[in-house]
Amino acid sequence: MKPLSVLHDTFGRPLLNLRISVTQQCNYNCTYCHREGEAEQSNNVEMTVEEIVRIAKVAVDLGVTRVKLTGGEPLMRKDLCQIVSGIADIAGLKDLSLTTNGSMLSDIAKELHTAGLNRINISLATLNSEIYHKLTSGTLDKALAGIEAAVKAGFNPVKLNMVILKGINEQDSSDMIAYAEKTRVILQLIELDPVNINDTYYKQYHHSLDEQKEMLRQKALNIKQRHFMHNRLIYHLPNTTTIEVVHPIENTDFCMHCTRLRITSNGKLKPCLMQNNQLTDILTPIRQGADNEKLKQLFKQANQQREPYNKNTNT
Repeated sequence: MKPLSVLHDTFGRPLLNLRISVTQQCNYNCTYCHREGEAEQSNNVEMTVEEIVRIAKVAVDLGVTRVKLTGGEPLMRKDLCQIVSGIADIAGLKDLSLTTNGSMLSDIAKELHTAGLNRINISLATLNSEIYHKLTSGTLDKALAGIEAAVKAGFNPVKLNMVILKGINEQDSSDMIAYAEKTRVILQLIELDPVNINDTYYKQYHHSLDEQKEMLRQKALNIKQRHFMHNRLIYHLPNTTTIEVVHPIENTDFCMHCTRLRITSNGKLKPCLMQNNQLTDILTPIRQGADNEKLKQLFKQANQQREPYNKNTNT
């Protein structure tokens, strides 16, 4: 089989990952959610299963090897398993994952795994049920049941996304690490992004992860970097526990090593999480009968618009 030619942007960054928002609908109302950077709410326009699979196929033909399904809450779509199955069948795809709040996962985890989903990220900011409800409007027990079901279904790995919020859960990381060890999942400690939240919220709740990083450094058996995932640090702790630390845009490594392109829920190619001024409509051409060569040109156009958001920021 002929090797795929990977696209690079004007900064030399390869395009390896595609994040597809399959819906803006969500059963939660998380105060810190960035909704994949979608500024406009577009619940009236969603891509069909066939359109999503076709876009993913075009991306893989251009060298993308990893696809993540996002939202909103992807499990709000009743046809999610069909989407998963269609993308999983694409030759050349190496990894298909999903991000979810986990509240509806317990009933469908096994079916998603059978359909071809490889990995799952589950948002879990706290193990305190009262705080969890205040942050999300949801029920902690449902999320925990979803995590248990994901592990039992055989997803490897299952990752927990813990956004650290000042005055809310910054002291809870040790409890979460213990929970990750108990459930044999990977924990991601994530710094709050200033995306789709107001300045007042960001200033009030943003918390640097320096304290958590120092704690992990002291405990870690070894520390590695994920070179094609923003150079994020991975801490391997005793008892086989793995913790990843995710810095937002203030960290120049985050932007300078980005390998992602996004598809908004209403079918637009989005080169950067932080920007909405360079969107390329791919859904309208599909619905007007565009062939795959035209869609590839749109991908190439969007890829050339990818650039590090903070390229002029000094570390």
